[in-house]
Amino acid sequence: MKHPKPHLFSFLSFYQKPLFSNPISLMAQTQIRTIRSDPPQNDNSNDDDALLCSNPQQNQEEQSSSQVDDTPSSIGSPGRYLSWESRVERAWAHWAKLGRPKLIVAPMVDNSELPFRMLCRKFGAEAAYTPMLHSRIFTENEKYRNEEFTTCKEDRPLFVQFCANDPDVLLEAARRVEPYCDYVDINLGCPQRIARRGYYGAFLMDNLPLVKSLVEKLALNLNVPVSCKIRVFPNLQDTIKYAKMLEDAGCSLLAVHGRTRDEKDGKRFRADWNAIKAVKNALGIPVLANGNIRHMEDVQNCLEETGADGVLSAESLLENPALFAGFRTADWVGNNEKDNIEGKLDQAELLVEYLKICERYPVPWRMIRSHVHKMLGDWFRIQPHVREDLNSQSRLTFEFLYNLVDQLRELGVRIPLYQKDTSAAGSSAEDVAI
Repeated sequence: MKHPKPHLFSFLSFYQKPLFSNPISLMAQTQIRTIRSDPPQNDNSNDDDALLCSNPQQNQEEQSSSQVDDTPSSIGSPGRYLSWESRVERAWAHWAKLGRPKLIVAPMVDNSELPFRMLCRKFGAEAAYTPMLHSRIFTENEKYRNEEFTTCKEDRPLFVQFCANDPDVLLEAARRVEPYCDYVDINLGCPQRIARRGYYGAFLMDNLPLVKSLVEKLALNLNVPVSCKIRVFPNLQDTIKYAKMLEDAGCSLLAVHGRTRDEKDGKRFRADWNAIKAVKNALGIPVLANGNIRHMEDVQNCLEETGADGVLSAESLLENPALFAGFRTADWVGNNEKDNIEGKLDQAELLVEYLKICERYPVPWRMIRSHVHKMLGDWFRIQPHVREDLNSQSRLTFEFLYNLVDQLRELGVRIPLYQKDTSAAGSSAEDVAI
């Protein structure tokens, strides 16, 4: 008997069992109620970049022949009547079960999708967040679910992040992904205008009772733990009270971005590690730190200064997905150039590896286009006509992108990544080089 490949799957079923796991679940799916599937507000289905980077028929065949591990990362029954001490104990037991990951890919809209998560995992990431998913659209729109959230058996530990302002809608969305993740995460930190218009993310900081109800709704009804990602208030005591409220509501892990809602520009505003340290000292549950993570020295310094249980990196990973493997871009070599050597790896090689993963796990082309610009930005500044050629392509193909990398190579463009520890650089680079 020919065994199916255990790769890509999407979320087409209404509740918790994965697709095609056994004949009984297949039969049961025919009885699941149909929900309304209005297009999301930002639907761009006519845009070539919105198309999946594979043949839809082939993609569907791969999904229908997939088998996945449907064992949820459960902490047991929902914690309805547990004491604070018991909830904290369960939070730590779950974190320990996952191996206490310290190097984590932060949630990034359209940029922390499955292929990028898998690339970062190959180069040292120990856990990852999905992009922020809109809970209402996720519950209503099958196309949105299928394209915006895919995962695979190797994609763990995994945080699935939703934005929401309705507890019931959030719970419905969370139940769909509960078997496939290790935390359902609530986005309470997005500071962008779209979050203001949609009334979610950091703009819920003005309505703490609503925030509490979102956390409680999940904590009292899910078997998988609830996590939250926040920004800090300008006043430290307000931040600590906020964090304690989330913990009391049932949050099992808290990620703290050390910037306020108004501090959107990470290059202008440094994250406040002291505020993260204060939150860590005030809570009993695991706490993650977000902000100012550009290379592994930052990782070590942040862990030491904040006492956090792990760090999240976002923008720096987009440019250098091998950050957690000890590689850094030339921007972060600076005056310590003598202490760094070329690490036998560059961003073009990382991009090629990313494209190979995309061929295995299809995503919309817009995500791929974004990663090409992020990883090859410095290269394009040397040869801007190559970037212009990319921008002129209304419809991308893998052949075009592989040829683009070859073209840069032929033009003599190479910007290496560096490693700090010269004594170990040779062996470590060999270990992770593509």
